[in-house]
Amino acid sequence: MKKLVAVIALVAAAVSATAALAAAHSTVWTAALSSGQEVPKQAVKDTAAHGQFKGTLKGSKLTWKLTFAKLTGPATAAHIHMAAKGKSGKVVVPLCGPCKSGQSGTATISKALMTAFKKHLLYVNVHTAKNPNGEIRGQLAAG
Repeated sequence: MKKLVAVIALVAAAVSATAALAAAHSTVWTAALSSGQEVPKQAVKDTAAHGQFKGTLKGSKLTWKLTFAKLTGPATAAHIHMAAKGKSGKVVVPLCGPCKSGQSGTATISKALMTAFKKHLLYVNVHTAKNPNGEIRGQLAAG
């Protein structure tokens, strides 16, 4: 009986350690944003516009920070969209609106979006009044 209790205790400890390790695992999401990646092309283009997105995904919680500079005007919104590089896609995660450079926040990421990320099908897009379809964009990748 003592051996059975010891085995059960060992299995419980292993399961607990595995769960703790999985919870502690995180993935970094990054994107370098530029005007040249924007699809469709901007109405008013400023090639100096640029930005950076960095997020850390733990479990289903994404903690992110967005910085940008030299836009044609204030950022009216920023989102994560779903589409391959060179294609435009629908909004899947709203980030902010209006947005300030250096803004941070959190979002819940579904398993479907995690799969899309692994397939390089997510991008960050920053929108302005002069470029409502997007002024700068960057495809998300593991960083």
